[in-house]
Amino acid sequence: MEETFVPLRGIKNDLRGRLMCYKQDWTGGFKAGIRILAPTTYIFFASAIPVISFGEQLERNTDGVLTAVQTLASTALCGIIHSIIGGQPLLILGVAEPTVIMYTFMFNFAKNIPELGRDLFLAWTGWVCVWTAGLLFLLSILGACSIINRFTRVAGELFGLLIAMLFMQQAIKGLVEEFRIPQRENTKLTEFIPSWRFANGMFALVLSFGLLLTALRSRKARSWRYGTGWLRSFIADYGVPFMVLVWTALSYIPSGSVPKGIPRRLFSPNPWSPGAYENWTVIKDMLNVPVVYIIGAFIPATMIAVLYYFDHSVASQLAQQKEFNLRKPSCYHYDLLLLGFLTLLCGLIGIPPANGVIPQSPMHTKSLATLKQQLLRNRLVATARKSIRKNASLGQLYGNMQEAYQQMQTPLVYQEPSARGLNELKESTVQAATCTGNIDAPIDETLFDIEKEIDDLLPVEVKEQRLSNLLQATMVGGCVAAMPFLKMIPTSVLWGYFAFMAIESLPGNQFWERILLLFTAPGRRYKVLEQQHATFVETVPFKSIAIFTIFQTAYLLVCFGLTWIPIAGVMFPLMIMLLVPVRQYILPKFFKAAHLYDLDAAEYEEAPALPFNLAAETELGHGASHAGDAEILDEVITRSRGEFRHTSSPKITSSTATPANDPRSLQSPRLSYSPRLSELKGERSPKASGKGPHSPGAGEPKPSNLGKSPLNPGSS
Repeated sequence: MEETFVPLRGIKNDLRGRLMCYKQDWTGGFKAGIRILAPTTYIFFASAIPVISFGEQLERNTDGVLTAVQTLASTALCGIIHSIIGGQPLLILGVAEPTVIMYTFMFNFAKNIPELGRDLFLAWTGWVCVWTAGLLFLLSILGACSIINRFTRVAGELFGLLIAMLFMQQAIKGLVEEFRIPQRENTKLTEFIPSWRFANGMFALVLSFGLLLTALRSRKARSWRYGTGWLRSFIADYGVPFMVLVWTALSYIPSGSVPKGIPRRLFSPNPWSPGAYENWTVIKDMLNVPVVYIIGAFIPATMIAVLYYFDHSVASQLAQQKEFNLRKPSCYHYDLLLLGFLTLLCGLIGIPPANGVIPQSPMHTKSLATLKQQLLRNRLVATARKSIRKNASLGQLYGNMQEAYQQMQTPLVYQEPSARGLNELKESTVQAATCTGNIDAPIDETLFDIEKEIDDLLPVEVKEQRLSNLLQATMVGGCVAAMPFLKMIPTSVLWGYFAFMAIESLPGNQFWERILLLFTAPGRRYKVLEQQHATFVETVPFKSIAIFTIFQTAYLLVCFGLTWIPIAGVMFPLMIMLLVPVRQYILPKFFKAAHLYDLDAAEYEEAPALPFNLAAETELGHGASHAGDAEILDEVITRSRGEFRHTSSPKITSSTATPANDPRSLQSPRLSYSPRLSELKGERSPKASGKGPHSPGAGEPKPSNLGKSPLNPGSS
């Protein structure tokens, strides 16, 4: 994104870039066929369930003025509009916790003012939304989103982990409340006597943890040993929403022998109930608000504008991180302008505004990356099987797959065709072919395992389109009409889903991985190097990693503590924004520039796995000992794709691309290395020299079996 503060230039550039690929945003979604329903259903539940919960919270805090009907309507309306005319279709909009906090504060203020009271609360919030929209218009026109480039990984990942903590906090608080008597309930009811309250709480724990564990397990169904491939894929794609239905059904098993209110279920008025639609005509009451309070509405509007500016921009940034390899342009300025119009619209019809949400937005992108991987994988598997049937050599096989891969890359009308190709063949596969005596000899599935090898060849890509966002927003809108059915879901299932979303957002967060690294025993740190890992693990001393992580953790706890302060809690984004000058001016005084670059790199570079004998020689692996007999089972691990991997036969990748039309290039295997390590040690980059340097962090490596054939261990 170009950094510009010239009025309207950012909006103009955003519109120019997105209009050029607008048609492809729709055709790409429809070409995916029925497979688009998997990410759509996944993100629908991730969007709808928190919104329903926040609606219940608003219903309690506003004495029924706002309910889940309004939060669902806002999420659906804003989501549909954004998916059609918004800039970044990967961004998911919804009513978020900070909005609930602000509306609770404004209701408590209005009900104590005789000139406003409960009757003019929505009319006054309409003026707050008018002021907020004006401020968002001003920020977008003046190019305020340009500074989003200054938000590096340290700020984005800290904010993401903070949101995960807030979701987990909501889950824990919800479970604790299951043991208590809800507000505004008749305490003399049978279900509220101590013994039944305890029974309700214990049943809630079963339902919550049952949903959490089965949902997490179902997401990894593709790596299961049992079941056919299509069944495992179906469970991985639709298992989470299916588990919500399963545990809801299980909650009705004891219904005949327990009081009616056990377990507790969602409560919200139906959209056709008396008084449920009064907010839609709030615009006619806005002129009844005294002028002094119309002007005073500017104060909370300023807080909301800052909150939305930050939340919306960071959610969009996390949805299009560089590791996702997106090809279409960002659209920060225009999306902020559109958010202003959506905020104005919501205020005039008396519903709380929606904005970009975390973790739903990056979860949406990850689900679409899985979809794109499935589409590419199916095509490449068919191509590989066809090539093997024609007795193709390894070089010809790879060339055919490379050609099929490029055919599935639709070039954008305003860009050159993508130069990205398949990853390079594994060294073990190359050596297995060369040991047969001729790299051009026909290859079979004993040398090239199609189901496993292709997963290593595919780069990370995302199916960028608008259809999934439109469908999920439409389904959220359908929840308004389906309110009688939604009220059958136990509240404890919601708390389990909140915990699931918090845990689901952690993988890929470097901050979280560094926290885990701090708690890893020194003698076991070599295991981190044997798996896919970030570059800083090899290039940055452990002491620097620890200090940086402790600083980030302390900052996170300060931000989390700030959310507990009633009204000041909504200003925690200011603490996140403060990280920009901290990162730019303060941290460089305490960390070396190269170390800070690796710890807070803009792109998530993963280094390949190292064998144990090399991993143990690095600083991180210092003190590691070879596994004893009691640890043999630990040495056999499964990755997400489901194949087994031993430490004695690690996954090896090359450092440069293999030309598809030159099979001889497949005969030169190279050791894996970290590009940043050669920079730190002053070595030439292998991409420039064509020769692989030494293993990272290991100095002169000891003799290993890396270059030996898996079929003939004695060969080299």
